[in-house]
Amino acid sequence: MTVKTPEATEATNTAAEAGLQPFLHDAIVTMRAPSFVVSRPDGRFGGGADGFFHGERRALSRLDITADGVPMAWVVGGLEGADRAVFRTILRGAAETTPDPAVVLTRHRHTEAGCFTDRIEVVNSGRIPAEFRLTVTAGTDLATTEQVKSGTHVADAEVTAGGSGALAWSDGTYTVCLAGTRPAIAGTTPGVLHYDLVLAPGERWETELVCTAEDAQGVPFPAPDAAAPAAWSRPELRSADRSLDRWLTQADADLDGLLLADPEHPADRFLAAGAPWFATLFGRDSLWAARMLLPLGTDLAASTLRVLARRQGRIDDPRTQEQPGKILHEVRRGGLRLDGGEIDLPPVYYGTIDATPLWLTLLHDAWRWGLPAEDVEALLPHAEAALAWLRDFGDADGDGFLEYVDTTGKGLANQGWKDSGDSVRFRDGGFAEAPVALCEVQAYAYEAARGGAALLRAFGRGGADEWEEWAERLKSRFRSAFWVEDARGAYPAIALDGAKRPVDSATSNIGHLLGTGLLDRAESELIAKRLTGPDFDSGFGLRTITSDFPRYNPTGYHLGSVWPHDTAIAVQGLARAGLGEAAGRLATGLIHAADGFDSRLPELFAGYGTDESRHPVPYPASCRPQAWAAASAIHVTGALLGLSANVPDGTVTVAAEVHPDFRPLRLSGLRVAGEPMEIDVAADGTPTVTAPSGITVRTV
Repeated sequence: MTVKTPEATEATNTAAEAGLQPFLHDAIVTMRAPSFVVSRPDGRFGGGADGFFHGERRALSRLDITADGVPMAWVVGGLEGADRAVFRTILRGAAETTPDPAVVLTRHRHTEAGCFTDRIEVVNSGRIPAEFRLTVTAGTDLATTEQVKSGTHVADAEVTAGGSGALAWSDGTYTVCLAGTRPAIAGTTPGVLHYDLVLAPGERWETELVCTAEDAQGVPFPAPDAAAPAAWSRPELRSADRSLDRWLTQADADLDGLLLADPEHPADRFLAAGAPWFATLFGRDSLWAARMLLPLGTDLAASTLRVLARRQGRIDDPRTQEQPGKILHEVRRGGLRLDGGEIDLPPVYYGTIDATPLWLTLLHDAWRWGLPAEDVEALLPHAEAALAWLRDFGDADGDGFLEYVDTTGKGLANQGWKDSGDSVRFRDGGFAEAPVALCEVQAYAYEAARGGAALLRAFGRGGADEWEEWAERLKSRFRSAFWVEDARGAYPAIALDGAKRPVDSATSNIGHLLGTGLLDRAESELIAKRLTGPDFDSGFGLRTITSDFPRYNPTGYHLGSVWPHDTAIAVQGLARAGLGEAAGRLATGLIHAADGFDSRLPELFAGYGTDESRHPVPYPASCRPQAWAAASAIHVTGALLGLSANVPDGTVTVAAEVHPDFRPLRLSGLRVAGEPMEIDVAADGTPTVTAPSGITVRTV
């Protein structure tokens, strides 16, 4: 992810005044990509990042409802799934004859692609009439999401039309309309509508405020066809831990709201990375999210693979960092400028070291979950190009490791998933100099080469032996070059720097090595022991770096925070390595965190531990929802069940005994080879699997 991470800044009254990224931790976000609404907990748009966004623009930046002369007290508000929310406010003193509130205003919000509706309902439950003027105030700056994210002040647009119940704004190509279903009294101030209400006892008054946004240039990625079949099977979970059940339900709704379609082939869909800042195609994020959802079917994986294959690198372009066979990092219509222009990314940017091996691994894993042979075979030329990139471009200096360096001076300095400028550090706090070879990227490359070899052999294509040998050489070199020691013992460094020195800080990146095949049993156990120690395990998930690191910061983007997907990957890796106790411990912490965020885990949150706080502490600027944070619910559930598939061999594997905190358990909505599968786990831990015919169930 592209982020702005200043080391220090003066506190000021508003983010816009200082050019600071606005906070999101208390925002209510409803969405149907490529549109979403960000508001205060009471439903109003109150500045900062609040507003209605569509297609990388803020269509509406102000929407407030007041009752003239009547104090309003918000009492409750929150999500109803992913695209709906409800907010209730008491009009204090109106029609009151006792201390009991009498008049309540409720906003029922529904967000769709290109549109959102606030249904306003006012009910007088008092014993006397209520009479007051309801005022709606609206406005917009038509800012880009980049401007909003950077805290840049943009002047309000002028109202271009206003009448009975309708307002409009336009800059010539982008048009916004806010219309009410009841006639309104136009205010003397532009952008204001009035409704005079007289409510008898027991009377109800309603109107709908409908806001639409139209971009004459079109959006980079549209919403999928509403009539299209579901992109995955809907999971239904009932377990002894209802927190896990709630997390899975909310995650499923959020993921559905993040779906976008490929304009070149609308039947193909993928998951946008997150709202509000990353509602577009990101190679790494979309691949990880699709991989995590494989137990629910292979359709999303196949679509995601095809979307990225269509944009696979063909030429060597230093400006965009495109290279033949390479999978892209992100797509934005106007590119992206950050840090006063020090970072200036082109609209289609390939500056990532890990998306290409992750693409290969997703193809392999989708094949094992039953992706039809014809779909796999159609993608094999792209797989061969991706494998060639690992060898010919990913390893630029020929030392046998994948490394990155930004040669443009305007791109991302770090090009793994921890892509902030200060994320790759030595134990003493010093920065690694490029080119940088990240530890987890070597694990991805090993897994990709092995998986690629399996695909080539299965489909009768040459090169399988070569890639298996390449992977084994990488494995041997990794063991010699990356392992370091401190007082607690041996562990892999986060990276090698340009001088091939191990960058020896202890980071959560090592969790991504587990279960890839790069490590032996003893090495996996060393990592498991370290990850479950108190300096890594916050009790809510894994810190990105140990709490004893000299520059540790619990609210540091990659220097002490907790990323749910990062912990989920470690949980899955531990389970694959046969280290179920450690996997269960980390999974329990993450589920506890999900409960603290009303089942919608954010992109990241602060690294404060359960010994410091009863509740997880937000990272205030975090996106919420985020695709791979939501998909982690499936990844963690699958890990707890020890679930894996090998359809070419006709087998599905589950754990012989599920962690006691989650049983009894019943999970339906799983799909293997396109057919439904269910798992029931008894109170004693014994699983019963209803699998498709021709599939043999193994327990381990």
